[in-house]
Amino acid sequence: MATLFTKIIEREIPAQIVYEDAHVVGFKDINPQAPVHVLFVPRREIATLNDLGGEDAVLAGRLVLAAAAYAKQEGFADSGYRTVFNCNRDGGQTVYHIHLHLLAGRPLSWPPG
Repeated sequence: MATLFTKIIEREIPAQIVYEDAHVVGFKDINPQAPVHVLFVPRREIATLNDLGGEDAVLAGRLVLAAAAYAKQEGFADSGYRTVFNCNRDGGQTVYHIHLHLLAGRPLSWPPG
């Protein structure tokens, strides 16, 4: 069964898509935790970080590079941003399709929560 994110990627569910390439799609989070909150997801469904294999190293890197490119494009790379992967229930993952959160637009405290 397709995940919510796959349905967004395939345009079955509307979303504010802000980044797209052959491997990654970025869209605004519907429940933002910062003024900028974008999710970067691979087009290929992978449930959790635990399901990544060595062959997925380039794909995982593409998520990080997409977030960094978006931060530069939008002008907040120099002021700063945070990227987060959540893994499984205790890690805060609610959609089982790996995704990188990019948060920016305000000072972000530590620890995160």
